[in-house]
Amino acid sequence: MKGDTVIKVENVSKAYQIGQIGTGTVSRDVERFIRTRILGQEDPFLKIGETNDRSIKGESDIVWSLRDINFEIAQGEAVGIIGRNGAGKSTLLKLLSRVTAPTTGSIKVKGRIASLLEVGTGFHPELTGRENIYLNGAILGMRKKEITRKLDEIIDFSGVERYIDTPVKRYSSGMYVRLAFAVAAHLESEILIVDEVLAVGDAEFQKKCLGKMGDISKGQGRTVLFVSHNMAAVKSFCNHGIVLENGLVKINSEADKAVAFYLGSGNAETNNSRQYQNVGVRGIFDLEEIALRNTGKDVDDPLAEDYPIEITTRIRFNTSEAHRYNITYHLFNDIGEALFSFHDGDNPISMQEGENRIKCVIPKDFFQSGNFSLAIYVVENRRKSIFSQRDIISFTVVDGERRMGIFMGREPGYIKPKFEWSKA
Repeated sequence: MKGDTVIKVENVSKAYQIGQIGTGTVSRDVERFIRTRILGQEDPFLKIGETNDRSIKGESDIVWSLRDINFEIAQGEAVGIIGRNGAGKSTLLKLLSRVTAPTTGSIKVKGRIASLLEVGTGFHPELTGRENIYLNGAILGMRKKEITRKLDEIIDFSGVERYIDTPVKRYSSGMYVRLAFAVAAHLESEILIVDEVLAVGDAEFQKKCLGKMGDISKGQGRTVLFVSHNMAAVKSFCNHGIVLENGLVKINSEADKAVAFYLGSGNAETNNSRQYQNVGVRGIFDLEEIALRNTGKDVDDPLAEDYPIEITTRIRFNTSEAHRYNITYHLFNDIGEALFSFHDGDNPISMQEGENRIKCVIPKDFFQSGNFSLAIYVVENRRKSIFSQRDIISFTVVDGERRMGIFMGREPGYIKPKFEWSKA
């Protein structure tokens, strides 16, 4: 159950200097210290900083890993932090975990934080697994008696009982992350921060982690921040999503919409519907709109794979010979490969002069999640194409509802037709 605000991030930015540290001279370093630390003014040497876009060459030595980040997280929320490599996700988690301090802005946290930022964070390599459990508990302010009460549960969950008294420097990366997650999840913190825990470990352990995080958030009312590139996991586990791009918050919304926005390269909130002007053939037709939606849902909602998808085409014919024409679509995947074409087939729709609205329904569970685009063809007498346009609309299909613990990963391919099976 959601409660009071436990994390409040206000105007937070984080700048890093590439290459040599410092401003070049001692006098400038002193000036910088006096202005920022004593007078509380803005750092004058960070004004030239650039956003952290690694795909282009910048001119400044200062880059902003995060820039003017604002959001609030309530108690009991499970929040997915989404973004491509270099978007600022890990930097944000480090700021929230107080591993590093923001350059500007403030972060207010209510409660203790247990963090699993990367393999090995918070563990002393020379200590055994058992000793590291006690060390992490002590860092969180727990008493030895409290940690001992949780010890057997932590060891059992981690699955490394045989090596619990072995120094962790001898652990494999999989053993390391198993124990680290078990410690972070079971010790009594109000907030759990997890960065890419699903990147290491087998499928069974990944499902175990998701199940435990679900228990923590929904059952125990603790707050979880979860970074992952597995959009199905984010969608099934999180109720909220924050998308970062080049250090900026692009969307702060429900998990479904955040995932759709991310998969659609920043356009998924609006690309299910497109209106057109001056698209057509003079004297014959004007294409006015193409819209996609799940049956029974709004056009602005993400397109889920487990609902039928309706494609509605609004086209105006300017000729009394409109019945000679029909529409064909070609479907392409996210790398431009043609998947198949489709049209009205055995039940041809007779076009009329004036506005026509044509609806095509793709059955549920036909698509895999992913990005797609359509090309439109207007065909005369079903033989000759008089008009075609590639990428007339792009759209994103997101994973449907999946019960926690049974998701086996995205199946290969782009579509998943169902066939008849029987004993021969």
